[in-house]
Amino acid sequence: MGSGTNTYGKEGNEYVGALRGDTQEVDWAIENGYRHFDSAQVYNNEEVLGQGIANSSLPREKFFITTKLNTFEGFAGADWAHAEIEKSLEKLQTDTIDLFLLHRPWDNPDEMLEAWRILEDYYKRGVFKAIGVSNFKEADLDILLENGTVRPAVNQIKSQIGTWNDTLIAYNKKNTIETVAWSPLGGIDEQAKQILEEIGNQYGKTYAQVVLRYSIERNVIVIPKSHNKERQAQSLAIFDFELTSNDRERISKL
Repeated sequence: MGSGTNTYGKEGNEYVGALRGDTQEVDWAIENGYRHFDSAQVYNNEEVLGQGIANSSLPREKFFITTKLNTFEGFAGADWAHAEIEKSLEKLQTDTIDLFLLHRPWDNPDEMLEAWRILEDYYKRGVFKAIGVSNFKEADLDILLENGTVRPAVNQIKSQIGTWNDTLIAYNKKNTIETVAWSPLGGIDEQAKQILEEIGNQYGKTYAQVVLRYSIERNVIVIPKSHNKERQAQSLAIFDFELTSNDRERISKL
């Protein structure tokens, strides 16, 4: 269980918002007990997470930080990748990153493999404690599995109501790759919410807690995000109940 951060510290809580200059949501999350935080270069707010962790009374080793190389426009070469990685280390105020990902695949297998080998180098030098990918399909993973020297530890993907991605999750598992679900509370319409609330009422839990519980019972790591301190805490309070097989079947059909 971790926390997403893509709108933390931004005006209007908007993805494209300018930075406000504070670390409020990170501070709340740490107070609530979060230690795993998911960031990315493309979010343009790694420094919010870095400063929030620095402001806490906890040592760096108590935290698990994930960030990602911005590959939304492809790969601009080794020098570019090294420079972007160094910027992330500086913004996050750390000498090491627990998990570093390629943010998305692009249509150039040779470049993807070149980028992956750069991550492998940082991993072998101990700067990255683990490396992985995000939004990779089976064919994309095969490029790295067949040609790389380090197996991706994680594939961070969309897995939520209406898009559970069971086939890709099974492929990840077969290849000993952990699945992380971004935006795990997305896709919930009113009909789904009603069913989830019916299930949650059995356990004194909210519809959101039911969805998160369903994911972790499928061995999917979740990184929900909230700008509300109470809801942040609620997302962590999912380890004191279990869904029945009937509950899981109903949720799987949503």
